[in-house]
Amino acid sequence: MRVLGISGSLRRGSHNRRLLRAAAGLLPPEAELVLFEGLKAIPPFDEDDEGIPALAVRDWREAITDADALLFSTPEYNSSIPGQLKNAIDWASRPITTAALRNKPSAVIGASTGMFGAIWAQAELRKALAAAGARVIDRDLPVAGADEAFNADGTLVEHDQALELDGILVDLLAQADQHAGPGWTPIGVQSERNTLLSASQRD
Repeated sequence: MRVLGISGSLRRGSHNRRLLRAAAGLLPPEAELVLFEGLKAIPPFDEDDEGIPALAVRDWREAITDADALLFSTPEYNSSIPGQLKNAIDWASRPITTAALRNKPSAVIGASTGMFGAIWAQAELRKALAAAGARVIDRDLPVAGADEAFNADGTLVEHDQALELDGILVDLLAQADQHAGPGWTPIGVQSERNTLLSASQRD
């Protein structure tokens, strides 16, 4: 089971990249999280270019198609989604009938150094993904105060946040499993592993 992780921040040391890596550590052996590294290269959406899209656009669409599920982690810029992330969604939503995002199981989480944990951006992102045809889980994970939200090993400091992240992953993998066929067994007791966990804004 392949989960494509997409950080809405382009910054190398982004807290949202750290949050995706924390998520990767909670996945079972049957699943892997692969970080998408090509967001910055995607050009602005232009309908005139749809006939022959840029290589970066083709790579983005292919990465989505090859994944069983998508996990977005977004910061919040001016109470909304980073422009480059919205632009990528626009590309992946076209053409409508064969869009890469169509019916793709997706979940949204987010982190910021502010006190609200990118909660508004997460709501906006879920709305945009749903409009693009993705099957979006109606859950969020606002990680506020992100400068101090992670342990040295990359796990989340707050146990409740780790539990919520694990629950989101369980829901995401279960939804993806509906389309994966009998070759993969969904996680029934994933949350039991949480007992082992340690008890605008920058992104």
